[in-house]
Amino acid sequence: MKTQINQSKAIVQHLKDFCLSGIRDSFEELSKKAHSEDLSYEEYLLELLDRESEVRFNKRIERRLKESRLALEKNMDSFDLKLIPRKALQQTKSLLEGDFLDRSENVLAFGNPGSGKTHLLSAICQELIRKGRRIYAMPCSLLVQDLLLAKQNLKLASFFKKLRHFDALLIDDVGYVQHDRAEIEVLFTLLAERYEKGSIMITSNLPFSKWDRIFKDPMTTAAAIDRLVHHSIILELNIPSYRMNQAKAKGLKAGHDSEKNAHAANYQNEALAAK
Repeated sequence: MKTQINQSKAIVQHLKDFCLSGIRDSFEELSKKAHSEDLSYEEYLLELLDRESEVRFNKRIERRLKESRLALEKNMDSFDLKLIPRKALQQTKSLLEGDFLDRSENVLAFGNPGSGKTHLLSAICQELIRKGRRIYAMPCSLLVQDLLLAKQNLKLASFFKKLRHFDALLIDDVGYVQHDRAEIEVLFTLLAERYEKGSIMITSNLPFSKWDRIFKDPMTTAAAIDRLVHHSIILELNIPSYRMNQAKAKGLKAGHDSEKNAHAANYQNEALAAK
């Protein structure tokens, strides 16, 4: 018995040294299983490696969700797909496969404020990350500030190199905030740098016909649109406010629940009075 304890301690220490936490946390359980099911050495080893692989994959997904900067509460579970147009629903199902990333295609989501653009793309991105993809998300207003800072520090090339590690960039609310000339230049440079090299996912309240408000002059506007649209999937979410519909639905449910509770209370009071 003492020998077995010493062996277990030695195994645990080796597994710690080799950073094999999945095997470390499960080898005793799987050892008992191997004995009870009369597994071969190879089968037992495969069980251990499968467990280690699973643990590492889950940790990797957790890290990638964190590095993405996505709002994790905006996921598929909290998004009502029934509220979006049929075409957008079909496109969403296709996007969830992730093949567009392999083709460096862009995803451009347009719609009125509150139409669910950010929520939908955030949810899609999270599902893709869980399939092993890397995605980086940031509001356009903050992204241009990071780009400007990198340019001022002569590190713009390094910043672009860092972004190349991501399968897609999600740039939220393009055109929501007005930018000055320097910000527009670095934003355009980013779009040009990513062209046909990596996917860009964009949400915007402004249709392309109004993008001259973003890039100021017609030539830059046309060049930016051309780079985005050339290989792209366009999601049109021109629907009544998604947020408003969600709020109404919650309000109706709350009202219905309140009414049910009132009926139940009245019934109990009547029952007590009858007694």
